[in-house]
This record gives sequence, structure tokens and C-alpha cells, in this order.
Amino acid sequence: MMKRTYMLTACVLLFAAACSNNEDNNNESSAEETGAAGNADAAEENSSETNEAEEDTENEEGNRADAPDDENGQNEQHEDNNGANEENAVEEEEEPGYYSIQGDSSLAPVDDEAEEQAVLITIDDAPDQYGVAMAEKLDELDVPAIFFVNGHFINDEEGARQLEEIHELGFEIGNHTMTHPNLSDIPQGDVESEIIELSDMIEEITGDRPRFFRAPFGVNTDFSDEVIESEGMQRMNWTYGYDFDADYMEKEALEEIMVETELLRPGANLLMHDRDFTYEALDVMIEGLEDKGYEFIDPDHIE
Repeated sequence: MMKRTYMLTACVLLFAAACSNNEDNNNESSAEETGAAGNADAAEENSSETNEAEEDTENEEGNRADAPDDENGQNEQHEDNNGANEENAVEEEEEPGYYSIQGDSSLAPVDDEAEEQAVLITIDDAPDQYGVAMAEKLDELDVPAIFFVNGHFINDEEGARQLEEIHELGFEIGNHTMTHPNLSDIPQGDVESEIIELSDMIEEITGDRPRFFRAPFGVNTDFSDEVIESEGMQRMNWTYGYDFDADYMEKEALEEIMVETELLRPGANLLMHDRDFTYEALDVMIEGLEDKGYEFIDPDHIE
């Protein structure tokens, strides 16, 4: 009896021990599984955070990398634009062609840049009554010209004001003597004063001394040539003009002859005067010359 009791007790103890071991093992296994799951979650979380951090870093680096490209692109485009502007400026600033005065007072190109199909516009006896209006008309038409002035038209305040206005419009002012005499009919002393006194007057009014001289009636003398040479001026007559001829002192007749004359040719030096009918015919004459393919010589481009 005692032996069975002892054996029973031992079995109970063994069973309890076995149960205890199983529970411990289950707890350890659960703990290990819990730990593994936690580690996996943590690893996933860390991996996610790492990926986000890497993406942020890549984005930041990408943004930093993109920004210089954009800036460089803008800079390159800006430089390209500047280059194009400079190229255009160089093209615009290219020296125009130049002309020289020939023995017959026509103009001939001296370089390849000069337009051969071109004429020079000149206005004599200004500023009488229509000089300023003619200058304004030519300015509107963008046509350069030389205004050859007489001293008796600018020896008062109004005449000086008109001359100044023509000059301020950008037109070349030429010397046509003080009183418009025939230089072959007056003494040498008078020839000299007719030319030099007018140049002094023009310079006083405009600030510029004239560089072109035109003798009244186209009559030059050896002595007048000496005077204009000593003054550093260039002598210039004309190749044709009609508004001093009674047959053409009328708008329509003048419009036609100035454009249709056989004397019109490249380099022609066209003579006109400060007259009402010439002023009225001016725009039609200019248009007619342009229709024939002629351009207009800038006196600044005469050597």
C-alpha cells in the first residue's frame, strides 16, 4: 500500500514536471515568435524609414542637380540671346558704303557696300519760304539731303531759327555764298568774303562749319577753288535740275521731268530749290525715284 502510494506520488510529480517543461518551452517559443515578429516589424519599419530617407535624399539631390541644369540652361539661353543681340548690333553697326564726288558732280561708289543705284538730293537757296517744310517732308520720307543756304536768308532771327531747325532735323548744311552773286563778276576779295563770312555765320548758328560748297549758277573760278580748298570744303555742282526753268515751275510738270528725264542715272546729283511748287512736288518725285529702284545717298557717306 505504501509502495503504491509512493509510486503514485512519484508519477504525479513526474507529470507535473513534464507539464511545467512544456509550458516553459511554449512560453519560450511564443517569446521567440513574438520577438521574431517584432524584429521583422522593426526591420520593415526601419527599411521603410531608410527608403523614405533615401528617397528624400535622392529628391533633394535631384532637385539640387536639376537646379544648376535649369540655371545653366537659363544662363546658356541668356548667353545665346546676348550673342544674337550682339550679332544683330554688329550687323546694324556695320559701316555703310561711301561715295566720292566726280568731276561732273555725280557720285560714284568707292566700296562694295555702297549702293550703285542711288542719287543725291540737294536743295538750294534755303531757307527762303519753304525750306523748313521741305526738310520736314524729307524727314518724314526718311530721305537725306544737303540744304545749300544763302547768307541773306539767315541774317535775322527768324532766318537763323529756320536754319537751326533744318539742321536739327539732321540735314547737311552747305555754303551757297552770302548774297548769291556770280563769282566770275566780283573781285577776289568779295569772293573770299562771300564764302568765308557765310561759313562763319552757319557755324555760329548750328555749331557746324559747312563742308560742301556750291557756287551760284554753278560758276566757279580758280580763286573760288583756292578759297574753298583753304577752308577744307568740297566743291559740288549738280548733274540735273529743272525747277529754275520756266517750263517746269509747276507741280505736275516738275514731278514728271525729275523722274522721267534721260539724265536720271546712278549717282545723279539732283538740284532743287526752296520753292512752293518744288515743295508740292517733292513727295511724288521721291516716290517716283523709289519706284525706279533708286535709293538716296546720305551726305555723311560722301568722302
